[in-house]
Amino acid sequence: MILSPSILSANFANLQADIQMVNDSAADWFHIDVMDGVFVPNISFGFPVLKAIQPIVRKPLDVHLMIVHPEKYVERFHAAGAEILTVHYEACSDLKRTIDQIHATGMKAGVSINPETPVNVLEEILPFVDLVLVMSVHPGFGGQKFIPESIAKIQELRKMLNARGLNAIIEVDGGIGLQNFADVEAAGADAIVAGASVFSSANPKETVSKLKGLL
Repeated sequence: MILSPSILSANFANLQADIQMVNDSAADWFHIDVMDGVFVPNISFGFPVLKAIQPIVRKPLDVHLMIVHPEKYVERFHAAGAEILTVHYEACSDLKRTIDQIHATGMKAGVSINPETPVNVLEEILPFVDLVLVMSVHPGFGGQKFIPESIAKIQELRKMLNARGLNAIIEVDGGIGLQNFADVEAAGADAIVAGASVFSSANPKETVSKLKGLL
């Protein structure tokens, strides 16, 4: 299971220390949530933060854009160090063109769907993406509870990919911790995003190892 700790839940008064903790842990990626206050009702951070952490991160930047018109910023996120760039199905007027634009930079391309969006809307785009991000909370805020119906969506998506012989990574984001990560993995997920469950833990590195199934 790939683990991508969400920097949105890190301590921004001492961000370098939390970045170093993830570097030293068993985590695989850094999950970067970019929100614009338009597509979602919150604003997080953008290029200045990415520029600040780029020299010190030692693992891939898994960037999740919760913004309108993501196609305008693809090249800038590539320049800022993103290795995986995920855009929302609901935010793209021409999803295939945006996915092609991401691939043209050399980044891996992902597509995300909100909890109310059915998996079958992705049927035509699945052959062209490297990752599908299933939101298991409503996007925009950290610390929400996992939506149980997300399990069925993960299972359905896994069946769709297997039936077509596709290898896109299924990533799940929202409300995942030690209490339910095994259920998410059993449903067919390949990667999980963990925010509060890691950074609010008394021992974040140990929690990372447990979420990875190493302890």
